Formats: sequence, C-alpha cells, structure tokens
Amino acid sequence: MAQATDRLQRYLEDELDACREEDVERRLGELETLETAIGAEQVETELDVLSALANETRYTLVRVLVAAEAELCVCELQAVVDVTESGLSHALSQLVDAGLVDGRKDGRWKKYRATNRAVALVTVLEGTVHE
Repeated sequence: MAQATDRLQRYLEDELDACREEDVERRLGELETLETAIGAEQVETELDVLSALANETRYTLVRVLVAAEAELCVCELQAVVDVTESGLSHALSQLVDAGLVDGRKDGRWKKYRATNRAVALVTVLEGTVHE
C-alpha cells in the first residue's frame, strides 16, 4: 500500500503543482468511498455473470435465447451447440445460477428463456461492435 500511496502522491503533485499529506489522505478517502459504494457483493455477482458468459457454449446459448425472444426446449438448444447432454445441462445450470436464463418444466420437456439481464447485456455488447 505504501508504494500505491507514493505513486498517488506523485500523481497529485503533478496535478496540483504541490501536494500535502492532507491532499493524499483526502484523495484516499474519496477512493475508499468509491470502492465501498460498489460493494464486494455487487462485484462478486457481476463476476459470476461475466464468468458465465466467458465460455463459447454458454455465450452461444444466451445469444440464441435472446435472439429467439421466446422459450426454447432443451432439444432445440441441443441442436444449436455441439456438446453432450450433460454438458448442455451443466451450461444451462450455470446460466440459470448467473441469472441469465430462466428454466421451467413443461410436461416432459424443459424450456429456457433469456432473462432481462441477458437481453440487456447482449444489447450492450451489440452496441459496442465497430463495423
């Protein structure tokens, strides 16, 4: 932490043309407030979502469900991704845990749909692609 404080002091000296110990302490307090506002639990939840998307199979499933704008049966999703049934089940379970898809039993079939969170994330990602 001392090295970070030293670098912060040098930065503030460059920015303010002078830097007192109070300036460093005030800025450290402001940065701590920012860190607290984010919250460790929020960061953990967001990392779970990003981790769930950081796999080609899971990301493809989310994209397909968002594009479908409707529920799809597991058998339909199986036709889209080249994984075993257990691999598909595991991928869908992780997506459910991350809050990206919802699943429900419909008689003998299991159906999934993208959540609003998944739609929002895909929309944002699509908006960042440069043509």
